[in-house]
Amino acid sequence: MKTTVKIQNLKCSGCVTTITNKMQQIEDVSNVEVDVLESLVTFEHLKEETLEIVREKLSEIGYPEEGDANGLVTQAKSYVSCAIGKMS
Repeated sequence: MKTTVKIQNLKCSGCVTTITNKMQQIEDVSNVEVDVLESLVTFEHLKEETLEIVREKLSEIGYPEEGDANGLVTQAKSYVSCAIGKMS
């Protein structure tokens, strides 16, 4: 199934690189697309439980789903993830 998640803290191509790389490491996730302008992550998966794994991973690297807590620590994580993505 194809799923789209609206996330927070998405800023640039560095973020896109990090999100894409981390998402591709999750078993059952394929065809990852990231839309910076709309802050959307779209991907395909077969198992329903994969969606929760993706949400947790996105939050872990600083890009929580819209509506989730987005404190200072989470925002700092997104800046680090962005910087790492720019260096990749």
